Amino acid sequence: MFRGDELRALVRDLTADGRGWVLVAVAGGWFLSLGVRLVFPALLPYLREEFSLSLTVAGLLVTSLWVAYAVGQFPGGILGDRLGEGNALVASTVVSGTTVALVAAATSAPMLFAATMTFGFSTALFGPARFTILSAIYDDREGVAVGLTLSAGELGNAALPVAAGLLAAAASWRLGFGVTVPLFFLMAVVLFRAVPGRLTEGSAVDSLSVSTLRYVARGIAKRRILLVTGVHLFLFFVYQGFTGFYPTYLVEAKGFSPSLAATFFGLFFAAGVVVQPLAGFGRDTLGSRRTLAVVIGVSTLSLAALPFVDGLVGVAVVTAVSSALLGVTPLTQTYLVNAVPSDMRGSGLGLLRTGQIALGATGPVFVGAAAERGHFDAAYLGLAGVAALGIVLLPFVTEA
Repeated sequence: MFRGDELRALVRDLTADGRGWVLVAVAGGWFLSLGVRLVFPALLPYLREEFSLSLTVAGLLVTSLWVAYAVGQFPGGILGDRLGEGNALVASTVVSGTTVALVAAATSAPMLFAATMTFGFSTALFGPARFTILSAIYDDREGVAVGLTLSAGELGNAALPVAAGLLAAAASWRLGFGVTVPLFFLMAVVLFRAVPGRLTEGSAVDSLSVSTLRYVARGIAKRRILLVTGVHLFLFFVYQGFTGFYPTYLVEAKGFSPSLAATFFGLFFAAGVVVQPLAGFGRDTLGSRRTLAVVIGVSTLSLAALPFVDGLVGVAVVTAVSSALLGVTPLTQTYLVNAVPSDMRGSGLGLLRTGQIALGATGPVFVGAAAERGHFDAAYLGLAGVAALGIVLLPFVTEA
């Protein structure tokens, strides 16, 4: 893909003037923040058994995690604007380590739901700040930097759910969550040392209030912003529905064991490690719209094929190709962080992400309710149809 001199220039641009350490720290924090969230679907069969959850209620658990994550986006953006982006990342990581310990200690379904939602909210503080940090320190390489950071999250998704699944099979699902607690506290120290507390100028938004909400809403109510937000919403719904039940789908519909299903779940994210930097490179060279068209098209076709494929090899191929879905986020979020007015960048992106994630988080409930009625395959075909809606909006999107 790159000639030797191009690759050296890319590495030099990403690492010059100490930026490499910032990139590594932000990517490492995202590795944990996202990876542990995806441990929940991997351990869902164990949680269903432990707490006697139906498929619909299990879907609601995953949805509650992501709704809480959505609710925290706007406050997280304001926190980053007011206290500084680096400080927001440290706070998020410390609180996340504490709350995932509560998930591991849950003894009842209500306690599990409460701890899960609290964890989701705490990880939300990491969300907007990582984009504004990378936008502040990179220019021409912004898409690649964002793609690399997001691919670190996919490494977390590939490794942590598989590790948690193995620990759950060998010992306990509680250990699958609990082993990550010290990692969060260690990463908080790394972020504190590597990332400056503040990287951007002061913001016009410094409080959480109705007037703040109105000010930010007016700033982001632009046609191109809303169109790309719509594209992301459709694809995030698909992502949530797909990932929220994929291990359970492989167990229930394809006859896989829970540990093998967790391994295939990890394969999806392992492929995303390559997909997301490629998507970022495509954005930097070909533009957002053309790259989005390719990513969404491949995602739609692979999801539509999934119900008709059986056997380890066939499912493995479709799983890997479906990871094209992971290329959407570096494209849409990089577009939006540059389109939002500079005086509300963190809070504006946070408010957009609140809407995107809250509505998209209904995906697992949709899949869970369909599965409860014996329509697991139809649910995944429905997700392919929703993905295709994103393509419908693309002709109206202008380049950032």
